[in-house]
Amino acid sequence: MIAADQLERQTAKLLAISADGTTRHLQRTDLAALFRPGDLVVANDAATLPASLHGRHCATNEPIEIRLAGWICAGDPTRFIALAFGAGDCRMRTEDRAPPPPLSAGDRLALGPFIAIVEHLLDHPRLFELRFLGDRRTILAGLAHHGRPIQYAHVAERLVLWDVWTRIATEPFAFEPPSAGFSLNWHTLAAWQRRGVKFATLTHAAGISSTGDPVLDLRLPFDEPYRIPLRTAKAIARAKAAGGRIIAIGTTVVRALESAVETDGSICPGDGIAHGRIGRKTPLRVVDAILTGVHMPGESHFELLRAFADDKVLDRMSAELAKNGYQPHEFGDSVILERHLSA
Repeated sequence: MIAADQLERQTAKLLAISADGTTRHLQRTDLAALFRPGDLVVANDAATLPASLHGRHCATNEPIEIRLAGWICAGDPTRFIALAFGAGDCRMRTEDRAPPPPLSAGDRLALGPFIAIVEHLLDHPRLFELRFLGDRRTILAGLAHHGRPIQYAHVAERLVLWDVWTRIATEPFAFEPPSAGFSLNWHTLAAWQRRGVKFATLTHAAGISSTGDPVLDLRLPFDEPYRIPLRTAKAIARAKAAGGRIIAIGTTVVRALESAVETDGSICPGDGIAHGRIGRKTPLRVVDAILTGVHMPGESHFELLRAFADDKVLDRMSAELAKNGYQPHEFGDSVILERHLSA
């Protein structure tokens, strides 16, 4: 058990950076005592699909790995945006993976119990639209039995599906885990409830974090669908009206909420699509603070943090993280960053 082990680590670290740039080194277990009565914590409850499928390219009989990377129609498991890789597995760095066999529209892929069709090639040799043959129920069952979680070489142990589900996971909708949610447990949620800190959820299709190609990585994150319940939109309105802060658990929550905000500052409930990157020039209209993992400059997740704080604060954050041995990646340590006074 990878995620559960990390979640319960008493040594997991938490760097808290206040709106004035003050930093505090805490334990992640201190989350239960953080935030003020009236604040609202919003988390992504998406469960993670087993989005890595190994098989063969039927025309050449060469090995291929398909990583599902986006929904064409949200919730429809027959058609996806996908990435293709050649020979190799998750023990190799994504950047070192062989290219896939040359793909053409109409090619068939034998992926365990599935036959999948290359429907359309997109504007990169690894990127295409894929269609599974079969009905919804058969495809979901096949994914559960043959698919594996997308995994990167920094995790040595083979992941299984429950390793990439957070404690609040519900509908399988994400392609990689909304990993900031690994910091949450029932003790923390109960402590917040006792202290008057509110909690709400939304569902966002957290996408892939690496394509293996630095040029294609610049386009991450891809467009990602989300669903915001009416009760969550109402909870945000109540918190804002009472002077409470909105704390996002992870970058996906920030993307969903800032995509759903109306001109009057209210949140539009229902389904939507988060387009493009949030970065330095993005005004934040909903979220006041973010709990996230340890990210490196240049990554799309780190670029999103530029909407919360200026370079001086983020440089100091990066120095503190490095100096104190904070662990990056999806099973690493955590950061709370409040929106900087000048942001």
